[in-house]
Formats: sequence, C-alpha cells, structure tokens
Amino acid sequence: MNVYRGDPSNWDTGGQPTAVAIGVFDGVHRGHIAVLKRLQEQSGDMPVIAMTFAVHPDEVVTGMPAPPALAPLERRIEKLGETGLDGVAVIDFDEDVRQLSPEEFIRSFIVDGLNAAIVSVGEDFRFGFQAKGTVDTLRISGGEYGFDVVVTPIVDIHGTEVRSSAIRAAVASGGVALASSMLGRPFEIEGTVVPGDLRGRSIGFPTANITMPECLVRPATGVYAVRCEIHGRQYLGVSNVGTRPTFGGVDETIEVHLLDIDEDLYGETMRVRFIDRLRSEQHFESVEALVAQIENDIEEARSLLAPERK
Repeated sequence: MNVYRGDPSNWDTGGQPTAVAIGVFDGVHRGHIAVLKRLQEQSGDMPVIAMTFAVHPDEVVTGMPAPPALAPLERRIEKLGETGLDGVAVIDFDEDVRQLSPEEFIRSFIVDGLNAAIVSVGEDFRFGFQAKGTVDTLRISGGEYGFDVVVTPIVDIHGTEVRSSAIRAAVASGGVALASSMLGRPFEIEGTVVPGDLRGRSIGFPTANITMPECLVRPATGVYAVRCEIHGRQYLGVSNVGTRPTFGGVDETIEVHLLDIDEDLYGETMRVRFIDRLRSEQHFESVEALVAQIENDIEEARSLLAPERK
C-alpha cells in the first residue's frame, strides 16, 4: 500500500485516475468502513485511496488540544490498509491548509494531488476555510473537474449514530462493549511494558504495566476483561485502569494480569483489547479482601473471554 505525504504536487499516482475517500478516519469504525466499501464497489479498476490528516483539524482550527484519539496515526494507517485500500494520503494539516478555501483544497489535494475520478465522503462532511465546503461544494467542483461524488449516510446501530465522538465517550465512561459494537472490533491500546512497583506480584497476581500515548482516549477507571497480543501471540487477561486505592496509589496506571502465564515482559510491545468492564475500581479494607475480589474477577473474565479464544 502506498502512503502519500508532504506536498501534494509531488504525489505520484502513476497517471491513473483514482477513487478517493476523505475523512479523519479516527478509529476506522463501522461508519468509515461503509464509506470505504461503497467507494470500493464503484471504483472499478481504479486505485482506491483514503485521504486523512496527520493531526485532527480541530487542533489547528480552534487552537485547543485535539479530542483524544481512538488510535495513533500509524495504527490508523495500518487499519485503513487492512480494508484493502491501495493507498493512504496523509495531509499535514497546518495553518496554511486551514486557510485554503474549499475550492483551493479540492484543486490542490483532490484534483492535482490524487487525480480523483470519484470522491467518497459521509453525508455531514465539511471542509475548507471555516468549514464552508459541503457535499454540494464537492458536487459543483466535480462537475468542473470531472469527478463523481459518492455520499454515504451515517451508520446507525440500535438508534445510536456511529461517530468517533460517540466511541470516545463510550470508552471514557467505561462502555468498551458499546465502543466495540461501533468500531466493529474491540477498542485497543498499544504500549511498552515498563517496570512497576511489583505490588501485584507480591500478592500473587503479577501484572504488566503499560505505557500509553497521551494523545489517546483512556478507558474509565475500573477492571476489564481483555485480550492481549505480544509478537502475534494471543493471551487472555484482566486489566486494572486506575490508581490502586487499596495501596494508596495516586498516579493512574494501566496494568494487565495475563492468565496462565508468568514471563518477563519488560520492554515488550503489548496490544491490549478491552472486551468488557467487570467492575469499578474500589478500595478494600484488607489485602485479603482484594485478593478474593481479584480471584472473582479472573473467573468472571475467563467465563466472558472463553468463547472468544482463538
């Protein structure tokens, strides 16, 4: 899969017309997949390319921090590639891009950059300076430059619109099962296993402490049933997100107890997929009470995860 970056005048599509889907694609959720599938169905022999942004446009437009992401850029590109695309074009959204009019954006990126013959967007797509560009703007420019416009309705699951903002809200409130239904797969984080205070090992439940990029949405504090991946190997586990109040913790951590394995994982990259929230984090009056609850958590997680074992 080709990845186009930098000045769009240097993008080389081999002289072929292309089919282009435009969006932030944070999470590459079911709504995004619908946009891409509809484009792929109509693209014929043309290369299909997703156009996305290195940073969320809101960060540049508002000057405020971007909403926490569902996936870092490189993982987003990877997930887009898994849909069978031929390429991903990444726009470095900066002040110069922000000030482009809708027509300038179309000419620079869609026409000159990717030689688009078909452009696919969601029905609420907005673009260009002050978000003045709409689907109708695209259609008018399509008539001028010779590209067709495909518009996909917002996907709805049980009365809930599938949007990245709704998935972020679900994850942040602990509703990872709901988030999974909108994503089409479990919400996941990927980080490096780093040394902790060995508190879990001291009570018989060794844990892997995971670093997490600050830009990502963080699950609500609590205990979760998770599936983990290390070097392509799959494991079941229980994760605690929180401060460990029984031990007087202050800093929030993400730690995972892998079931039926006890290995030195320091420095390894672990992908943690959150399947369901088992309970909220709580303070226990004794270590014995905490141990008893962890044992219950493990049994509940085994029951929940067993049907998903691969």
